Amino acid sequence: MHVAVTPSGPVQGLRVAVTGLGALSCAGVGVEALWSALAKSTAPGSKRIAPFDATHIGGPKELRRFDPFTLYALMAADEAWIQSGLVGPILDAGSIVTTGIGGLQTVIEQNRILNEKGRDRVSPFLVPMMMPNAGTAAVSMRFGLGGPAETVTTACAAGTHAIGNAARLVASGRSTVAVSGGAEAVMVEIAEAGFRNMTALSSTDFSRPFDVNRDGFVMGEGAGILVLEEWEHALARGATIYAEVIGAASTADAHHITAPDPLGHGAIRCMELALADAGVAAADVSHINAHGTSTPLNDFAESYAVRQVFSDNVPPVTSIKGHLGHSLAAAGALEGVASVLTLVHQLIPPTAGTTEVDPECGLDVVIGAPRAAKVDVVLSNSFGFGGHNGSVVFRRFEA
Repeated sequence: MHVAVTPSGPVQGLRVAVTGLGALSCAGVGVEALWSALAKSTAPGSKRIAPFDATHIGGPKELRRFDPFTLYALMAADEAWIQSGLVGPILDAGSIVTTGIGGLQTVIEQNRILNEKGRDRVSPFLVPMMMPNAGTAAVSMRFGLGGPAETVTTACAAGTHAIGNAARLVASGRSTVAVSGGAEAVMVEIAEAGFRNMTALSSTDFSRPFDVNRDGFVMGEGAGILVLEEWEHALARGATIYAEVIGAASTADAHHITAPDPLGHGAIRCMELALADAGVAAADVSHINAHGTSTPLNDFAESYAVRQVFSDNVPPVTSIKGHLGHSLAAAGALEGVASVLTLVHQLIPPTAGTTEVDPECGLDVVIGAPRAAKVDVVLSNSFGFGGHNGSVVFRRFEA
């Protein structure tokens, strides 16, 4: 285990490489399916995950003991782990896999059984299936990760917080490797009703981030996973390095349980702290992967905050929620994966669904088609209910 920490390196410590990526979304199974979908100007019609083959994860009996959100996490983690080329067990390796809500589908199903068949028929696996840390636990056990195994539950900012916290584990020397990301599976009637009754969802079921006609978000589901690794460790074993995590930050609005601070004070501080942590100036950022939920309040507040940080030099902005919908805690994780892919392919995805950018947002939102660009640094933002703000900064890898 590494213990030396340099005072001025990226993420205030040892360098952090991204050596594995995994994704599961309405675009399909895997990172290639995700990137292929993001490169298109139109979005998948349904934001639900289509049936998929999970027999490589376990047999029928084992799979029945996973809530869908845990299975989603395992699917994405398996892809990322295989891509990294790592072999467990690794005793100091960390795992931080988040969720906003946890095993809601399991709770609903077991509540039905309780009401229809009585308490004796409730599954003994109810608690381990519903608990929010089930995804992290399953990932740590599958790959033999014996370091910190933690779950961050900070609503829609959780996926980004997971990446930032995992990067800290590696940068501090606490973990040589850390598996990070998030998963969510709450596209069920009660969740949909709750969001709709608070008027957060689009009345037309159409996501159009930063568009002048945006009227709410569309629910999505999925999982995104990044394998982070200490830089020299990755080089020594000849790993493929896809990008570098160079900065991260977390702040709170301390304003309202659901509405963002309209002047974006917390978001501004979060972006500024992340850039300072990364040791880069605002002018060095090539692209922003925005939170961009398609709600009137969020998109305006985020736009205002971005303009305060970047002044007259706001880089091109994308929200992939136009493609994937809003998958809550999985959103920031999938956006982290997309940010790395943007660096790898040197191509900024368009924001699906958006046709006329709101002039009050005042951003250069990429729409219509992917934009080829020299992308060296990407800032990825997530802002969640409760006033949770998260930012992470990625840098392109040059061999």
